[in-house]
Amino acid sequence: MADYILWFDQLGMHDVNIVGGKNASLGEMISHLAKVGVSVPGGFATTTDAYRDFLQYEGLDARINQLLASLNVDDIQALTTAGKTIRDWLMAAPLPEALLAAVTEAYEKLAAGAGDTASFAVRSSATAEDLPDASFAGQQETFLNVRGLEQVIAAIKEVFASLYNDRAIAYRVHQRFEHDKVFLSAGIQKMARSDIGASGVMFTLDTESGFRDAVFITGAYGLGETVVQGAVNPDEFYVYKPNLAAKRPAILSRRLGAKAIEMIYDTQAGAHNKATLTRDVEAGRRQRFCLTDEQVESLARQAVIIEQHYGRPMDIEWALDGGDGQLYIVQARPETVESRASSVVERYQLAGKSKVLAEGRSIGQKIGQGTARIIMSIAQMHEVQEGDVLVTDMTDPDWEPIMKRASAIVTNRGGRTCHAAIIAREMGIPAVVGCGDATTQIKKGDQVTVSCAEGDTGYIYEGLLGFERMTADTGNLPELSVKIMMNVGNPSRAFSFSRLPNEGVGLARLEFIINNTIGIHPKALLEFERLPEDLKVSIGEKIAGYSSPVGFYVDKLVEGIATLAAAFYPHPVIVRMSDFKSNEYANLLAGDRYEPHEENPMIGYRGVSRYLSSAFRDCFELECQALRRVRHDMGLTNVQVMIPFCRTLEEAQQVTELLAAQGIQRGEQGLRLIMMCEIPSNALLAEEFLEYFDGFSIGSNDMTQLSLGLDRDSGLIAHLFDERNPAVKKLLSMAIEACKKQGKYVGICGQGPSDYPDFAAWLHEQGISSISLNPDTVVNTWLHLARLEKSA
Repeated sequence: MADYILWFDQLGMHDVNIVGGKNASLGEMISHLAKVGVSVPGGFATTTDAYRDFLQYEGLDARINQLLASLNVDDIQALTTAGKTIRDWLMAAPLPEALLAAVTEAYEKLAAGAGDTASFAVRSSATAEDLPDASFAGQQETFLNVRGLEQVIAAIKEVFASLYNDRAIAYRVHQRFEHDKVFLSAGIQKMARSDIGASGVMFTLDTESGFRDAVFITGAYGLGETVVQGAVNPDEFYVYKPNLAAKRPAILSRRLGAKAIEMIYDTQAGAHNKATLTRDVEAGRRQRFCLTDEQVESLARQAVIIEQHYGRPMDIEWALDGGDGQLYIVQARPETVESRASSVVERYQLAGKSKVLAEGRSIGQKIGQGTARIIMSIAQMHEVQEGDVLVTDMTDPDWEPIMKRASAIVTNRGGRTCHAAIIAREMGIPAVVGCGDATTQIKKGDQVTVSCAEGDTGYIYEGLLGFERMTADTGNLPELSVKIMMNVGNPSRAFSFSRLPNEGVGLARLEFIINNTIGIHPKALLEFERLPEDLKVSIGEKIAGYSSPVGFYVDKLVEGIATLAAAFYPHPVIVRMSDFKSNEYANLLAGDRYEPHEENPMIGYRGVSRYLSSAFRDCFELECQALRRVRHDMGLTNVQVMIPFCRTLEEAQQVTELLAAQGIQRGEQGLRLIMMCEIPSNALLAEEFLEYFDGFSIGSNDMTQLSLGLDRDSGLIAHLFDERNPAVKKLLSMAIEACKKQGKYVGICGQGPSDYPDFAAWLHEQGISSISLNPDTVVNTWLHLARLEKSA
């Protein structure tokens, strides 16, 4: 007689046909990876032979195939009726006696010594599941905190029936799998006590861009179902793989999630399918990360080991046992979407904007639009028509038949690894998850545009906005004699932009990180204890999860800079020190306490003058501290430093001395100190300024306004603003010539080359070292310059 159960440590990936993809993967990890640091709770699996024999009871298999042969899965009512009929048949059929005996013997062995408190997970594992080109994630049932043999057997029965959930039936049809060729195994696994710890999901690449050198981890308190389902907005972490290998600090970024609820064991439960409950998480724990930095890096190391073993990007579920403090891997499957990305880059860009109705975490980088359908239960599925925007609290696998009709998906709850996010990626449609209030802010029947093309944050705009879709094959661009770099301010877009052809980042603006990720005036963080109580409360909410107010500021700078540096490594990333004007600093939280009022801040208290002032020097020193950590501690020495708005030679000398005193020393570990050449005095005294710097990066915006005496913010004279003016060109030529004469770097990071291909061509003719462009103009400008080189 065929085996009806096998232990995980007897299994490997060659056993998918016997125990399904999930159980085969668990066995593979236990058999091969336990000795190299991957911890997987043990257990056993029923085999597909057991399932086949179960289906032969009174010709069940034939009846099922006959019913499904004529089913149209796009008819939601017919699908619901057929699914329920089949599941009723399966639940009424008895399990084979030999299977009951085998499960009893295995359960008693697994439970031996565990005591009365032992609990188990009973998971489904299909033979067409967790494959490289089809995930089937969440299609069948999983039961947690199952206690006692009777409940385990009942859960196995429900797992068997779940092969014919409505969502599973529809998914097999859409993925072109024959129903009678897919079989099920039940995995019975000792549970890690994440109910009193934490759990979540991690991917061994960036799920939005396909960037391969990062591990993306999400986590929340309690059992992992809340993260997978999207019931909770989890904490998020990115970890840099090369730094794990080099044993350097590896966390690139942290994002504190709301973690409003947690799923725990229901100690009063009597049935396997009612063994858990959800409860609110108290405010104090919500304001802390669910993992320490050490635990984040430990998880990432396990993820890398798993990826290296399987030889492909992986989607992994993890659990932190609150009892023994250990981290466990409870599932691992191939990532099936971004790992199939090609060299063709697709970009979407809005033509305009309107009122923002809601915002959340962007999934994908596309734009979708249509009529909003507010769907709060599966009973309303019939309301969703082809091309509608599905707006709901959260989704689960039962919703998949209607999700494929939507042009975009919007949810109140969930993070980047929740069900809605996974299905949206797989279907290639944009989604915005974790909005919090989408179902109240968006009205049924509203015409809306869902944009995931603006970075980490996704927006739902009022009305049907115009947008452009652009594609470019980046795999066959011609060689150029000039380096094409990019202007990248938003770290959350760095991984995506790094897929474009480039020679690095010519301008990374520190003020973008300060404004968008920090949002607080640095002086207020330095003087936190002296602030009024109401202001301390407001700031305290923003800095939750971090060690101190100043620690928050420095850590957030480190995260932003490190993410940019890692995305483009080993190409240079030129980070410009903060260049806010006084009115812009005043707009930060508490900024009005510290900033002067200036009639013309554009030419006032900014740049080096600000760094050297006694009122701001300690703030500037925090920026230096962050840069030092990124370069020295994390080893991301591709970061170069750029100084903006340096008016005089005296300022040049003083700022380089200040930087050296802060450990930012020219030449140390290959550090280049670049000056922003953006004031006429910089070009007129170019050779003298170069005594203090390793090159120039031309800022054409300020150079144009100061050369022509224009206020670039004034609409009355905007028609006169043109970087191609002969006076501006003459100054730029002087700067380029001086750098070439001394063999030093000279690039341009201003707006001009992005707006005017002919200006980019002129700079090329002048012999500039690099042209830094806005990402959306890289491919077109590259091709334009290539044509000029070919015709020259």
